[in-house]
Formats: sequence, structure tokens, C-alpha cells
Amino acid sequence: MSLSFRKSTVRLLALSGFYLLYIVIGASVFSAIEGPRERDLTVHVRDVRKKFLKDHSKCLTDGDLEKFLIEINNAAHKGVSSTKNVTMAEPNWSFGQSIFFSVTVLTTIGYGRVTPLSDEGKGFIIVYTVIGIPLTLILFSAIVERLMIPTKVFLYFLFRKLGHLYKVFHIQLLHLFFVILVLLVFIFLIPAAVYSTLEPTWNYLDAFYYCFISMTTIGLGDYIPGDNPEQELRPLYKVATTCYLVIGLWAMMLLMSVLYDIPELNIGFHFYMKSDKDEDEERTALKSSIEKTGT
Repeated sequence: MSLSFRKSTVRLLALSGFYLLYIVIGASVFSAIEGPRERDLTVHVRDVRKKFLKDHSKCLTDGDLEKFLIEINNAAHKGVSSTKNVTMAEPNWSFGQSIFFSVTVLTTIGYGRVTPLSDEGKGFIIVYTVIGIPLTLILFSAIVERLMIPTKVFLYFLFRKLGHLYKVFHIQLLHLFFVILVLLVFIFLIPAAVYSTLEPTWNYLDAFYYCFISMTTIGLGDYIPGDNPEQELRPLYKVATTCYLVIGLWAMMLLMSVLYDIPELNIGFHFYMKSDKDEDEERTALKSSIEKTGT
């Protein structure tokens, strides 16, 4: 067993321990922050229910109200709105809405607000994603590979202008900073401003939060653009949001590619199973290729 393998194993075990600790810390913080808010909301809902039953005690029993609320809750979980006149709402499975749903599934964002209602739909989505998710990864990877061309052209430009003043690593960091800045402005800040304007119940933090949750493919589903059934031009709005999600994911993958091309920042390198010889050869090859590019 090589020394490099033993070192990588120790690092992997240490990383695993840190990761478990990170999960525990996150769970503790979420529980401390969200727990009291949930309890307050539970008390509020209970009080509203008691008041409603008291005001309508002559014509409504607790059992009847419970059955009604269960139906409303089940409908909400399946993406069916029960507020106002539901017959006036845009259906969740219109073509525009279905385009949005398909993309969120194939990109694994998966908000979960709208889900298949039929057994046929559930069966189809399994087959659809088994083929579609790998296809999405292949397509997005090919597109990002082409987007890397102008990105590297800019990197080479920085090498030509600054190569005699700064080290390769420092120029790569400057290049990474510009990529992050462009991504931050055009994928997060500007879209957040647009969504906070178009969504009447969202403030800027809500909109930025949505952009971040979507671009990281966490997809919690608590904020979804066009979720209001009375949204004007809702199908078009959903298609526009779909385009934003796709372009944004390209940008995020591009950022990861740029980051991966900087050996000093490629932390995962320290956890790979490589021999000492392979490690030295790869580092030398990476450095020499970068330095040749900068000349």
C-alpha cells in the first residue's frame, strides 16, 4: 500500500467525520431557528380553527371540518389550488406548465409542488427520467465544454497581459473572480430583482433565495415563480423561468469547470486513490500546460 493511498484514506476518514459533524450542526441550527416558528404557527392555526368552529357551531361539526381540511390539504399537496374560484385558474398540467415540470425533473431540481396524480404518470416519469437525466448531463456537459472556449480565451488574455507580473495561480484566481462576478450579477442579482418585481408576495431576499435554491438544484419548492393561479400570462412566465433555469445551470457548471481547472483549489484531489508517481506526474503536467498557455 503506497504512502499516497494511506494519506488519502486518512483524509477521506477525516472528511467523512467532518461531513457528519456538518450535518449535525445544520440540523441543530435549523431546529433551533425553525422549531419555535413552527410551534407558533401551530398554535395560530389551532386558535383559528377553534374560532371558526365557535362562529359556525350551529351548522358545522368538528368532524365535518376535519374531513374538509383533509381534502383541501391533499389537493394542495398535489398542486391543486383551493382558493377563490379554482375553475378560473390555469391548470397545472397545461403545456407551458408541463414544460416547466419536465425541465425541473430532468435537471433534478424537482420542486415537488406539482407531482403526477395518476399511476400512468408515475410510471412514465420513472422511464422518462432514467433516460432523460443522463441525457441532460451529457448535453449540458457538451454545452459547458463549448462555453469554456471563450472563458479560456479570456484567461489566456489575462496571461498575456499579466503573466510577467503575477504567478499563474494568482492570474487564475483573478479569472475565477471575474467568472463569479458575472455569474453573481446575471444569474442571481438581476433575476432576483426581476422576480421580486413580478411576484407580489416576494421581497428581494425571497427572490434571491429562490434563485440560489434553484441554481444549486436543492429545489425545496417553497417559492416557485408563477405559482399564483391568477398570474398573468402564466404559461409564458413558466417557459421564461424554464429558460432561466437551464441557462443558470449551464453557468453553474461552467463555474465548477473553471474551479476544477485550478489545481490548488481542487480539494478533491487530496482524497483520490493515486500512487505517489501518478500524483507527481499529474501535478507536473498540469503546471506545465498552464505555464505554456500563458506564454
